[in-house]
Amino acid sequence: MKKLMRGLLAASVLLPAAHAARAADVQEVINSLPEILKVQYDGAPQKVLPSAWDNWTPPPKPWKWCHSESYQGNPWRVTVTKELKRLVDGLIAEGSVESFEVSDSNGDASQQINQIRAFIDKGCSVITSFPGSATALDDAIDAAAEAGIPYISGSGAVTSVNAINVDSNYARWGYDMMKSIAKALPEGGNVLLVEGIAGSPIVAQEREGGDKALAEHPNLKVARSVNGNWTANVTKTVVLQALATNPAPIDAVWTTGSESRVVAEAFAEAGRPAPLITGSLTGDALGYWKANPDKYRFDGHALLPHWTAQTLYRVAVRMLEGQKPKLNTLLIPIPVASGAELDKWYQDCMTPDAVSVFPIPKEDPVPDELLAAYFDKSGPTPGYDYSKVPDACAE
Repeated sequence: MKKLMRGLLAASVLLPAAHAARAADVQEVINSLPEILKVQYDGAPQKVLPSAWDNWTPPPKPWKWCHSESYQGNPWRVTVTKELKRLVDGLIAEGSVESFEVSDSNGDASQQINQIRAFIDKGCSVITSFPGSATALDDAIDAAAEAGIPYISGSGAVTSVNAINVDSNYARWGYDMMKSIAKALPEGGNVLLVEGIAGSPIVAQEREGGDKALAEHPNLKVARSVNGNWTANVTKTVVLQALATNPAPIDAVWTTGSESRVVAEAFAEAGRPAPLITGSLTGDALGYWKANPDKYRFDGHALLPHWTAQTLYRVAVRMLEGQKPKLNTLLIPIPVASGAELDKWYQDCMTPDAVSVFPIPKEDPVPDELLAAYFDKSGPTPGYDYSKVPDACAE
């Protein structure tokens, strides 16, 4: 098996010209996708290549499932891991998986590399992961491939040709959020940028899209850019500091995470008018909106942890079952959460303190038949039933 995978690895890391020769194959796959998936590749910053795992033979059951996290310091990431564990536990109960192990490097790329190499030594069947760097993990990912272990990233693509990236077009998201601000402020205005963890793969992608939209709307001015680390207390601190040192009006806040509630609170505490806030919808934000409709203005998307975990799980299971991904990067649409439809997302359990509550879309954002378009030898996802996803208000 290792000999087979060494041959696979050698094939997948041939000179760039070899991949360039297959560029037409990649475009042909993209063109064959359903329109909702096909458009995700328009302007995508990720390098899209043929899958390095199209001839992989999975190991026999039961599998060892290993999950490499780069950060567990906010409710969004914790919820992802919790949902992933719920799904894998279902496979453990039926005997397909023997163990589920999680590591957390807490933002240290060197530590995450060591943890991935430890997973290789343990003989994991698959490594799912949220990478802390787009490039730093590549050697470890290649080592996993040589050992016959696929590395599948969620929410942040890596550059190793041996990875499978389950991602979204965050440049498009950053662009769309800034375009929402431009639409709401046709005469222009000042915008505060609140970014995530510096160095994270998706931060640069989101900023790339935001900057592109800013270039199209020169009447929008950046008041300041700060890093909130996708963490509530950090975000609130840096926003309050920005407000204290920027007496000029701030008309909108472009955020890349789930902290819109604390942004709104910071403006209210500083006695500043409520800005339009973009980002990802959360339960605490919906609770804050319900209690303070005049202090919360939102227009964004639902980049939610449950379906992020679900898509990561579904791709991994499909591969373990012998389904063959066609591309190295599988882009997942991000549902829109319009500020005019917040009442459709709100539930009674969502209060301003409900920081660990995230709304659940009523319908699967990525139905199984849609995800199937990314695979050869495709079939259903074992152990996956969207109707069994716990309600947002479930204990």
